[in-house]
Amino acid sequence: MEDIRYQTATPVNYASEKNSDQKSKHSKRGFASMDPEQQRAISREGGKAAHQQGVAHKFTSEEARAAGKKGGEAVSRNREHMAAIGRKGGTNRGKKKSNVESDNQQ
Repeated sequence: MEDIRYQTATPVNYASEKNSDQKSKHSKRGFASMDPEQQRAISREGGKAAHQQGVAHKFTSEEARAAGKKGGEAVSRNREHMAAIGRKGGTNRGKKKSNVESDNQQ
């Protein structure tokens, strides 16, 4: 695979962009505008470099568990948010139950 960092960009023809039919709303520059395969290739290089330098970090299951617990505690402090989640779950459960019952009656 050739090194992506040293590829030359194709020249942009600004004269054709003046046409209202061909005018793009988004920039053709930057990481987000690249195709997904090219993004993955660049990201893969960054990950390999981080591991070679020794600055990459892999979470152990214990670390991941502690981080999840910490996030859950922070979210559950907001009582209004938790109540909204509970209401939404309850209404969805009721909808599913009524759909199953109506299917069985047919």
